[in-house]
Amino acid sequence: MEDYAIEFRNVSKIYKLSGKDKKKSENKMFYALKDVSFRISKGEVVGILGTNGSGKSTMATILAGISEIDSGEMIVNGEQALIAINTGLNNQLTGLENIELKGALLGLKQQRINEIINGVAEFAELGEFLYQPVKKYSSGMKSRLGFSINLCLDPDILIIDEALSVGDKGFANKCLTRMKELKKQGKTIVFVSHSLPQVREFCDTALWIEAGEVREYGKVDPVCDHYSEYVDWMNKMSAEEKKKVNEEKFQKRIIPDAKDGFWDKVLTFFQKHM
Repeated sequence: MEDYAIEFRNVSKIYKLSGKDKKKSENKMFYALKDVSFRISKGEVVGILGTNGSGKSTMATILAGISEIDSGEMIVNGEQALIAINTGLNNQLTGLENIELKGALLGLKQQRINEIINGVAEFAELGEFLYQPVKKYSSGMKSRLGFSINLCLDPDILIIDEALSVGDKGFANKCLTRMKELKKQGKTIVFVSHSLPQVREFCDTALWIEAGEVREYGKVDPVCDHYSEYVDWMNKMSAEEKKKVNEEKFQKRIIPDAKDGFWDKVLTFFQKHM
């Protein structure tokens, strides 16, 4: 039997939608992810593709253990870390204090925390900003800090959610080089990105998520080709045509019988028993 790092078995994630009148509940429930199944082998690098609102970031937070699923089963073999802009950073603390807090929450000894501090200082190249509150950071600097902390923690599984889409190109290339080293070391990497060139260059396989469902999963180049064709098709539409297509996709994700608090009870059940 193949040794999998991650396995999704018919995973669904449901959100409650608020109406225009926030004082009145419309009881509409929405599939962020619906019946998603896939397997990622240990040491595999998978690119996650999808248009805005497709469910990519929801999947990233679920993979990282930050968000819970509502149905199905997720199996993760190894420690995982999510690298995303702002995720896990306390804006009131300095960069240094964020590193120390992360280490303390993970139960690391002070010697190991000091090693991580030195590693982050060297890789992130934040200089004196490491000792400034994170609220003073640009989005690129936050990305540098978050990326560097999680790299230095050396997890088994890295989930990278658009973390290379901000900041300077030089640092993005530095991160890609480091990720290639981790790839050679046999780390499992899930790479969420809008950049097809980066996905093609770095990933072995690609998973295309559209409207919360798996559209295609397989070798990276064919999936990227098909996704690129889909994006080109969408971009050629008029604003009115695109609005109609997006509305149709949205309506398919609405759960039609969510009334009388039924899905609130379902969610409560899953949260207690999953």
